[in-house]
Amino acid sequence: MTANRQARSASNSFLISLGICYNDTMHETKSNLLAFDQYLAERRLQFHAVVIGGAALNLLGVVSRFTKDCDILHPEIPNEIAEASRGFAIEIRTKGGTLQDNWLNNEPSSLASHLLPRWEERLQTVFAGTAIHLRCLGREDLLCAKLFALCDRGIDLGDCLTLAPNINELENVLSWLERQDANPDWPDHVRATFADLRRRLGHGI
Repeated sequence: MTANRQARSASNSFLISLGICYNDTMHETKSNLLAFDQYLAERRLQFHAVVIGGAALNLLGVVSRFTKDCDILHPEIPNEIAEASRGFAIEIRTKGGTLQDNWLNNEPSSLASHLLPRWEERLQTVFAGTAIHLRCLGREDLLCAKLFALCDRGIDLGDCLTLAPNINELENVLSWLERQDANPDWPDHVRATFADLRRRLGHGI
């Protein structure tokens, strides 16, 4: 058994010890959240937030890859929740898992100021537990976030292809995305990136 598989097996054993049934068809991201949900509930803590990134796509069923990080867009993670998340990670590691202390983080929080107006009204629930309630961006806003990452940092191409935006969705995001950087070369860069994405998606351009 590889070291990675051993770590996952140990982590799964920890989830089972909490009374959470794990099987190979269950997303490990959700399993992690179920365990953390119980961990918070036992401590009478509540956490409501907006999740983005790989965890959000996993919970939506868009991708099946396992991601250990849970990126929180809003609100700022309260101190007591941050402390609990670190304590939870320590317990996972004592059982042989590999969860890092900063697995629950606010790293993408600055994105909120760049999203389309009224994005908060388009949120959708992706996880509802006893202590944790997570929502994620609506499809249009999710496309904005992923396509911005593609153009700005050259990442998330696979996620953009999996989301498979249609021509109208791409055009709607394009006009917004062209205004997100003051660099005079930015609009041309965005249009070239979108042209490549259209070709990959088979939109005939």
